[in-house]
Amino acid sequence: MLGDLSRQELHGLTDEESLDRTALLVAAGNMVAAELTRTVRHAETTQAPERDGLTSMRSWLVGHQRVSANDASKLMRAGRTLPSFPLVAAGFAAGEITAAQVDVIADAVGPKEIAAAAAQGIELAGFDEAWARVARECSHDSLKVAVQAFQAALDPDGPEPDPTEARSLRIVKHADGSTTGRWDLDAVASEKVQAAIESQVQADRPKGDTRTRVQQQADALVQIADNQLASGQLPILRGEKPHVVVQLALEDLIDPATGAQTASMGFGAQISAARARWLACDAVVSRVVMGPDGTPLDYGRKHRIVPAPLRRAVVARDKNCVFAGCGAPHWWADVHHLVHWINGGETSLKNSALLCERHHTKVHHGFSVVRDPGGRWRTYRPDGTEILIGPLLS
Repeated sequence: MLGDLSRQELHGLTDEESLDRTALLVAAGNMVAAELTRTVRHAETTQAPERDGLTSMRSWLVGHQRVSANDASKLMRAGRTLPSFPLVAAGFAAGEITAAQVDVIADAVGPKEIAAAAAQGIELAGFDEAWARVARECSHDSLKVAVQAFQAALDPDGPEPDPTEARSLRIVKHADGSTTGRWDLDAVASEKVQAAIESQVQADRPKGDTRTRVQQQADALVQIADNQLASGQLPILRGEKPHVVVQLALEDLIDPATGAQTASMGFGAQISAARARWLACDAVVSRVVMGPDGTPLDYGRKHRIVPAPLRRAVVARDKNCVFAGCGAPHWWADVHHLVHWINGGETSLKNSALLCERHHTKVHHGFSVVRDPGGRWRTYRPDGTEILIGPLLS
């Protein structure tokens, strides 16, 4: 059906036909989203992702279907909430209610709020009927207002004096390694953060400073991070003090050229060689010798405990957890012995793989990871079948 639609010529459509076609596609998209939500919920309740060595449908959607983490979370929330609101679910399935409208409800009313309503004797049926009607007939923002009525009924006295559970910090990384973020803090936490940033702003006000207020605050936040990293008082991270990691070839380190997108950083950003040389002015430079195929050479150490230089080499090669469909960042990961130490396996680069805690456990319970001659990691189930990440549907 969708293939037929994509082959239809649009230039001959009248305005009415264009709008009718758009409305039809919106409804069809809603129906597909509803069925996807229902199926994801079924797969979650039956623990289907365990077949591929994953613990949740969210991680399976992110790793195997390239769904963004945010969209995967929305699917999971909706699937858990909709069974309590059958009229909203029916409108969603009929294409009359959008996935975004469902998320307005699911974001505010999850299993915890539903349980609290039951404990207080609050009937959900009235809200279900009202929300289904508002979602069909009114604007998106009108539904937000209607959902707030449920929150008010659930907690008429407002939040507790110390709503620390509502704190959140979201950091979004862009393709060039830069980030944007947003935080939501209660009044007390906001005061602490503002006081720390303002102290740094006021301590750095050179004559002729042309920075805007927002630039001053951003610089202050970075300076606070610099101070904390330099103090050595932050918690130990995977056996080492937290630090900024930059990987750069020796020839680029000594070459005066700018070298855009030449150096890679520990959290995945790509920076220029010039910026890396600037960082190296106040840094410890560690040598990792690379082989002709671009693989760090074997350290040949005879220690069971992975030394810090070997871990750096494994991270430089693997980047993140190598288990199929995972991709957890290296700072969550352990260095796993492919041939176990007890069986004579060396603590060496060739015998190492980067695995997050869950998948490190999985490979000790039947699953396995193997690096083929081409340098690609492959993952196998206990029955010997390979976990394959399929191509996206065209």
